[in-house]
Amino acid sequence: MVQMIAASVASDWVRELMEWHFNPDTGSPFWLAKAESLDFDPRSDVRCVADLVRFPDVSSDLRDVRVEQLVPKGIREGTPRVFESGGTTGRPKRIVDFTAWDEEATATNAALDEHAFPEQGNWLYVGPTGPHVMAYIVARVARLRAGAVLSLDFDPRWVKQALRAGQHSVAEAYVAHIVEQAHDILQDQRIATAVFTPPILIAAARRTRLVRRLDRVSAIMWAGTSISPETLRLLEADIFPGITFAGQYGNTMMGATMQRPRGDDDPARCVFRSLYPRAHVDVVDFADPTRPVAYGARGRVRVHRLTRDMFLPNMLERDSAIRVARVNGDDDLADVRPCSPDELNMADADRTDAASSSPGPYAPGGAYANGSYEAYGEYGGGAYSDGAYVEGVY
Repeated sequence: MVQMIAASVASDWVRELMEWHFNPDTGSPFWLAKAESLDFDPRSDVRCVADLVRFPDVSSDLRDVRVEQLVPKGIREGTPRVFESGGTTGRPKRIVDFTAWDEEATATNAALDEHAFPEQGNWLYVGPTGPHVMAYIVARVARLRAGAVLSLDFDPRWVKQALRAGQHSVAEAYVAHIVEQAHDILQDQRIATAVFTPPILIAAARRTRLVRRLDRVSAIMWAGTSISPETLRLLEADIFPGITFAGQYGNTMMGATMQRPRGDDDPARCVFRSLYPRAHVDVVDFADPTRPVAYGARGRVRVHRLTRDMFLPNMLERDSAIRVARVNGDDDLADVRPCSPDELNMADADRTDAASSSPGPYAPGGAYANGSYEAYGEYGGGAYSDGAYVEGVY
């Protein structure tokens, strides 16, 4: 009964958004132009979540479309914020935002209460700033929790450029430079909550001096890339045993969601909540993306972004997850990690060819190089080597 009600509510929301984004009075120039090439009428033919697969994935168009073309005509007040994807393996994609990421911040704040994060106190954020949405959401959440944010900018695009040029020592020196600055802030300031991308957190955990400083914080939030269950257990249980941990999953295109409080029956150390209603997430078969996998099985993540600010349907991501049941009928996600080359190759040739030349919107994105999949993602990551995922510093 609960799932039936949730499905009905979701269908109502889909129909409302179809009217919003494809009505000439309220839709964006981008979608109104796209509608002319569709072989169906979104306002009359798209009635539920299942119908969204009729749309093409238009996220690659966001690399060069003018931002004013993305603004819905129905939004008549305010100016948009513009956020970009990581852009570490290709030209970045851009979205416009009016209220959607404020809603993400509100949801994140509520989730942190469930994880018993400090209700007050200063924050340390070590990650991408500038056009990246992560810095915005951290600042919003910190404000909701009455905290000031001390930020260190980590530029993943520059690191990726150095790695492509074979300048590994330069990239390592840059990471060391970031970590040393984090030490200085932790030495001088009272920090209650720290936010890291996993690669920077791992780099910090290798430095005893910085571990001692981090022992003074109450909570650590990690976000931006995946982290293996083994590494997460090591960080939580062995290196920072007295600190509360919580992860966040998402990206600029799809939105963000928090790890749910850990349960005894969870299939993995970290299970991420559904992004519903701001997005609908499916875990689908690697070879046949039209078919959801069974609960408890691993598949590829597919996302429909469903907000008034942005409508981005049918995005087949470059990461995989275990499908976990949730009462509202949407999927929760466990053990998120980059798709392996073999998993990506299971998809149809057109999609595989496109994926190998231009990365998907989610970190860890990546690209094929010399026969191996590099998963440096929006904000860092690791790489596949001999069929195994190896977490890197970048």
